[in-house]
Amino acid sequence: MITPSQQDLELARLAAIAVAIHVLEGLIPSPLPGVKPGLANIVVLVVLFRYGWWSACWVSLLRVFAGSLMIGTFLSPTFMLSLSGAVASLLALGILFGPPWRSCFGPLGGAALASVAHIHGQLLVAGLLLPFAGLVKLLPLLGLCALLLGLFSGAITGRILRIMR
Repeated sequence: MITPSQQDLELARLAAIAVAIHVLEGLIPSPLPGVKPGLANIVVLVVLFRYGWWSACWVSLLRVFAGSLMIGTFLSPTFMLSLSGAVASLLALGILFGPPWRSCFGPLGGAALASVAHIHGQLLVAGLLLPFAGLVKLLPLLGLCALLLGLFSGAITGRILRIMR
């Protein structure tokens, strides 16, 4: 029998919280298409700062896959947009928190970058599904929303990390 480590149990709890938040956020009406608070990403950022990038990848991708299965959007355009945003933000965080930049950014900068990368990843995939010219017009507004919501998430992440220490 394989016995999970304390870290495995902690990551499983955090992943479950991220999935639950993802499902609940899906119930919130959005003022703009694609604009959600991104509260589940706070959990991913906490995992990033406590356990590293690979663990954050697992939690983020598990959140997208399990959440979409629970909501009933698996393999739908909504799922593809969610997955593309998660992958884009994980790639940006992987670059930002790898050498030589790791010590330069905290939760606020990481969350802002992840949020902006997330919306850009979604827009790239949406461009395959919709007329691209219309999406380009939305980019400044969506980018600003992403930045502001990312800063909000980063502030909450920083507070959570201070409490967890």
